[in-house]
Amino acid sequence: MCTAASPAVVTFRELRGSGLSRSKIAAAVRDGVLSSPRRGVYERLGVCDEVKAATAHGGWIACVSAARHHGLWVTDHDDGLHVGLRAHGRAYAHDDCSCVVHWSDDGAKRSAFGVPSIRAVVRQVLRCQGLESFFVVLESALRLRKLSSADLVWLRQHTNAAARDAIGFARRDADSGLESLLRWRLRPHGLSVRTQQAITSVGRVDFVIGERLIVEVDGADNHDGESHRHKDLVRDANAAAWGYVTLRFDYAMVVHDWDTVELAILGLVDRGLHRA
Repeated sequence: MCTAASPAVVTFRELRGSGLSRSKIAAAVRDGVLSSPRRGVYERLGVCDEVKAATAHGGWIACVSAARHHGLWVTDHDDGLHVGLRAHGRAYAHDDCSCVVHWSDDGAKRSAFGVPSIRAVVRQVLRCQGLESFFVVLESALRLRKLSSADLVWLRQHTNAAARDAIGFARRDADSGLESLLRWRLRPHGLSVRTQQAITSVGRVDFVIGERLIVEVDGADNHDGESHRHKDLVRDANAAAWGYVTLRFDYAMVVHDWDTVELAILGLVDRGLHRA
């Protein structure tokens, strides 16, 4: 992760402003500490591939690409690298370019190549990917304590009514992006959805809908393999012994086959199996 104190990509002017002489800059290039993809632009040793590609395009990583760089949970997307450019900046042709450009409109004084702030990234996701993706990234940032109260005030002031409603619905304890996604998609149905509930002989479960319907959302990293499968079966059996019904979904189902997930949940709700 690059920082404001030591950004991954800098301009010649920024290096000179930090106190480096021309000779020291030249020495750093000779020693491999810096590389120069084009005149007046320098990359530090170890810069990641996405930042390199954004620099080649003439800007910085933005939107969902920047959100992932910040460690936030984002849903799958296949629309290329998202790159920020200054309002009067210039895009450069480069190999294998499939970049999605975000023209900067925040007016902030910033490095030409620095990674944008979390709050700016979250707003970009809203404008580019829509309200659902905004909500998921927002909850991820809240859980990681990367958004302050002041940031939330700024987001409320610089977004729309739908986003402000989503901010009000967001929580700081969402265990994963999948859980955020499921809560958001179930919201229109007006169900009582409690998260991270402790149940006797079962342990902590992802969701309890109503009083008796458990919904578990399994990420592949945590539930692949026979041993994990066995533990899940034991948990579900213990839950049944205490009168609960369990539905279990994986990443692919929640993200790519929501209709099936929704029908399964609502089918049990319609039969009253979520009630005590």
